[in-house]
Formats: sequence, structure tokens, C-alpha cells
Amino acid sequence: MLRPDYPIETDRLTLRPFAEDDLDALHAYQRLPEVTRYLYWEPRDRAATAESLKKRIAVPTLEKEGDILVLAVVRREDGVLLGEVNLAWLSAANRQGEFGFVFNPAHHGRGYAREAAVEMLRLGFDGLGLHRIIGRCEARNTASANLMAKVGMRREAHFVQNEIVKGEWNDEAVYAMLAEEWAARP
Repeated sequence: MLRPDYPIETDRLTLRPFAEDDLDALHAYQRLPEVTRYLYWEPRDRAATAESLKKRIAVPTLEKEGDILVLAVVRREDGVLLGEVNLAWLSAANRQGEFGFVFNPAHHGRGYAREAAVEMLRLGFDGLGLHRIIGRCEARNTASANLMAKVGMRREAHFVQNEIVKGEWNDEAVYAMLAEEWAARP
């Protein structure tokens, strides 16, 4: 079980559970085609964003296998919602997890996603005691692949045309890190 001590703060960011007043900022990026291009879902209207926000608010902890914790990433200096990071508890028996991230493109290129991703890996390894955390992305999504490499994950697989997403075959890149690799990082 993982019950983070909120807020989680880094030099520039606060990671916290989503709140109802995050709707406008969440919708600002969930509605963008360039954000959802490589995701399973299409751009969302306000009602669909409100529904996704309810799901984020409902799970502020990881209590059991299958739970997915999604945290808001907020810039500390001004409280602006930049995006989100998530951690899924895939297997209790095998101590496996998966993490991911989605950020508003208005805030790309400043290292915010990397800073937040490191904290999610820390929660998974140090907080939940996971043995292995993976990250997956559509293989054409070089920005996500680069971020996973920058946080020290190794590329383990490239699955060619392994699933149909939005009507087309997609390749998938899989990255991973073990607890011992997390502990040995500089």
C-alpha cells in the first residue's frame, strides 16, 4: 500500500492529488489533438474531461493491485498546472508497476516532466517497494521515449504493429528500470 505524504515537492514542482478546481487547466491540454495523438483516447470535450478528473480525484493512494495513482504536476512559483504523472500497480506478487506522464505542450522543453517522472519512480521503488517499473509509448513518440531514457530507464522492446489504435497499426516501445538500477543511479 502507498499513501504518499502530500504535497510532494521538488525544487520547482509540487505533485499532489487532483482537485475539482483543476478542471479548466486539465481541459486545456486534454482537448488538444497534439496531446492525444499517441494516447488511447481522443481529444476530450469539457464533459469528458470532467469525468476523467473525477477518476483522478477518486484514487489518491495505491491500495491494491490494479490501482492507478494520477497526480497533478504544479509549478511551485505560481501554482500553474503543467500536466500529470501516473503510477499503476500492475502486480503485487511480482512487485511490478508502470508509470506515465502527460503534459501541456505549453510547458514542454523545460525539464518539468523529467523532474516529476523521477518523483514517480521514487514513489514506486522507495514508497511501494516495487522491483520493476516499466514505461510504454507509441514508438513514434520520441519525446516520451527520450524522457524515459533520461530518467535512466533502458529500452527493452520495440513491438512492431502490436495493436490497432485509432484505426491504425501502432508500434510500441517499452522501457524499464529495476529497483537495483534505481538505487545505483548517480
